[in-house]
Formats: sequence, C-alpha cells, structure tokens
Amino acid sequence: MMRMRVGLAVATLVSFIGSAAAQSVSAPASAPNAGQWSPVGLWQAVDSDTKQPTGWFLIDDHNGVFDGIIAKMFLKPGEDPNAICDKCKDDRKDHTWLGLEIIRGMKPEGDNKYGGGTILDPRDGKIYKATMKVTPDGQTLVVRGYIGFELLGQNQFWTRLPDSAYSTLDPSANPQYIHKVAPAQAQAPRKQGAAAPPHKSEAPLQLRSTAGQ
Repeated sequence: MMRMRVGLAVATLVSFIGSAAAQSVSAPASAPNAGQWSPVGLWQAVDSDTKQPTGWFLIDDHNGVFDGIIAKMFLKPGEDPNAICDKCKDDRKDHTWLGLEIIRGMKPEGDNKYGGGTILDPRDGKIYKATMKVTPDGQTLVVRGYIGFELLGQNQFWTRLPDSAYSTLDPSANPQYIHKVAPAQAQAPRKQGAAAPPHKSEAPLQLRSTAGQ
C-alpha cells in the first residue's frame, strides 16, 4: 500500500515511541480562569518540516467516551484514495482509511486531559496507548502515543479547524456524525463569521474519493 500523507500524522506520533527519553515540550501558559475545553471537533495535523497538512481528524463524544476518525486525507499524485487497513487485526480490518476510527476509548482525567484510550497506526495495524490534552485556549490538541509508560512517548500538536471546514468534508467519512452543541464552557469559541457545521444524515452514504481536495 502506498504511503499516504495522512499516515505521516500518525507515524510521526508513534515513530518515537519506545525511545529512551521523552522529548520535553513546554505547554502554553494557563489563561486566567481557563475553562474546561472539549476535544470534540475537527483537527488538523501538519508535517513538521513542510508545514503542509497531513490529515484532518474528527473527534466526537459518545456518552463521555471520546473517539476520533480520519476525516480527510491529503494525497500525493498516484496514491490510492480508497486504501484500506488491511493489516488491522480487529473490527477495523479492511476498513477504508477515510472514516477509519484511529482514536478510541479516551475518557476525561481532569485538567483538560483525556486518557485510557488507544491510537491506531493504519499503515501496520499496530495499536498504541494514548492520551490527549486540550491547551488552555482550546485551539490545540496535544496527542501522545506510547508503549508502557506515558513518559516514553512523543507529543504531536493538532490545530482546531473552524466550523466552516466541516462543509468541505466528504460525508462518507462519517455519515452518522451529528454535531453536538455542548455547554459554552466545554466548547472552544467559534470564530466570528464562521458558518455552523452542517448536520450529517444518519443514513449510510457511498464512499467517494477525496483525491484532489
């Protein structure tokens, strides 16, 4: 299977797992009276070298448990837009990368942090323990994958996308997604002038390619 740039987002996260020491990263200073931010939303990962998008990830709340899918792929010429997770060993086996649930089982742990979950590398089907934390301004999600102890892991920083970005998603990525309006203190502020995300039909839709988007 050809390597996709969306795979780089996950690969970057897990490639340093198991290293002898964790990379030290300074978190943004806490804002006064910072509220509890939710990870629910659409997030973008970028290549640390080129600064170009590698993938969009959609995180949703399922009764207090947070899961995330690949919502958009950024393909290079010749890469397969319908690639499947043929190396997955669970219920995700042979699922297309688009719409694939790579984050599972995240639960609130306080202080804007969520843990107890896992992250899947769709290239090889390996599953890693993971945590995620929303920065005090609600605009960055720090995702961390690791084996064994959390200290032996690597951070990746995903940026929250505006509500208007929902309109560019292929509906087949997650046909059952319905945007939930959470309490104000649990949601990042909507950027002025941004359109509200469209509601998604619960009826299954046919998968179509995102190549060229």
